[in-house]
Amino acid sequence: MAVAGGDEIVPLINAAMVDFDTVILTQDWHPAGHSSFASSHDAAPMSMIDMPYGPQVLWPDHCIQGSLGANFHADLHTNRADMIIRKGYNPAIDSYSAFFENDKTTPTGLEGYLRTRGIDTLTLVGLATDFCVNYSAVDAARLGFKVTVDTGLCRAIDFDGSFDAATSGMLGAGVTLE
Repeated sequence: MAVAGGDEIVPLINAAMVDFDTVILTQDWHPAGHSSFASSHDAAPMSMIDMPYGPQVLWPDHCIQGSLGANFHADLHTNRADMIIRKGYNPAIDSYSAFFENDKTTPTGLEGYLRTRGIDTLTLVGLATDFCVNYSAVDAARLGFKVTVDTGLCRAIDFDGSFDAATSGMLGAGVTLE
């Protein structure tokens, strides 16, 4: 999904990748008609509904599987990725975190991958600070990983105070913000 200033961080992320032994990318990968889309509910984008797993922001249609909008930014060095996690492909549940679907119980497999590789320290970057980065960072900290979010390599949506809430939540979970 388009986030203001998102293009600005791509070259910075590319440059930062060389400092890490392992690079994992996440990709929103929604089927058409996903339950988190406002168009699926005849509702306004950015309105809220209650889903079986809790409150859900209704997003504009975005990152539809196989569409141009689902692709990584053309300038992102995707060939550097050791793994790509696709999120949000279940039509009935959204997925912000790289670790769990929004029901907070269905795993993506990322935790197992990291543990089998002996990785216990993570640096997160990307879009959007207040949703996917936030949920991923908090979940990683809850799972016992040492987590840093490089805020200079992130951009936020900042919907209805979401950025401040995410910052407080990450700090409260023990995430380091740089």
